[in-house]
Amino acid sequence: QVQLVESGGGLVQAGGSLRLSCAASGRTFSSYAMGWFRQAPGKEREFVAAIRWSGGISYYADSVKGRFTISRDNAKNTMYLQMNSLKPEDTAVYYCVARPDAIVVPTTENGYRYWGQGTQVTVSS
Repeated sequence: QVQLVESGGGLVQAGGSLRLSCAASGRTFSSYAMGWFRQAPGKEREFVAAIRWSGGISYYADSVKGRFTISRDNAKNTMYLQMNSLKPEDTAVYYCVARPDAIVVPTTENGYRYWGQGTQVTVSS
């Protein structure tokens, strides 16, 4: 069974930075796609970024492109989301997701089998 544990959330002022981590365990992830979704209060969950574990091809939502960077450390089985130039509208619970045997990298919720518990990111104005 795959387990995903997020960390790194917190409170930051607008314009600041945070780095989220997702520690993955339970499998080898060489064929996985992994990513981040977020859900703000009163809004639907939305795609943020995703990466193919092998090869590192990444995808981003337009709202975070140029500000967020997704990456992974194969040796540590850990994925990261570096978030710079944060805005109040980035406030949300951020979820780490994973899909095994991914031929393509999904950008929709139903494309991912495994979900973490989420970590809160709050950006004050």
